[in-house]
Amino acid sequence: MIDLAKQDGVWIVTLNRPDKANSLTKAMLEELAQIAMDAAGEARVLILTGAGKVFSAGADLDEARSGLAVDGVWERLSNAVSAAPCLTIAALNGTLAGGAFGMALACDIRIAVPEASFFYPVMKLGFLPQPSDPRRMVGLIGPARTKIILMSGQKVQADEALQWGLVDRLVPRDALMTAALDLADAARAQQADHVAQMKQMIPETGSDTP
Repeated sequence: MIDLAKQDGVWIVTLNRPDKANSLTKAMLEELAQIAMDAAGEARVLILTGAGKVFSAGADLDEARSGLAVDGVWERLSNAVSAAPCLTIAALNGTLAGGAFGMALACDIRIAVPEASFFYPVMKLGFLPQPSDPRRMVGLIGPARTKIILMSGQKVQADEALQWGLVDRLVPRDALMTAALDLADAARAQQADHVAQMKQMIPETGSDTP
């Protein structure tokens, strides 16, 4: 359900559960976190994408009922993506929902198809978001718009997400991976330690670093 392809320093991770809207089980989340940690020292670029027309609907419903919705594995994953010493790109092939927001927010760059929508219905479901998600979201779009998503439970369409800064670029579906690889070109040509040093010079969005 998680596919990993390695191409000359670029690791492409694909959520491959399209029949379930790429909803995430705990095993999938743990595998994703391990891949992000394994990228250190080898990958110069890590691209996250999905199969089908949805990036991820968030937690697998059956496992969510058993506690996955509040499991610390979500935070471990987003922190692993954030800490990866390579360029990280979320190539969002469709809707991004719920806990799946964390790994996209933790990426350095987010591109999306124009059909994508974005929502995080924790208020409606009676859950709290994972701790780092509001901080990273505020860093991208500010506190009021973060409250629109998290506290009002509003769904944001791709064009508005681009205007807000939640995503950095909209790309036609048939050009999504080409666009992601184009963004990866400069970094993939360098040594991993050079990429890591440059990334370290740029503070994470929403961090407490001045």
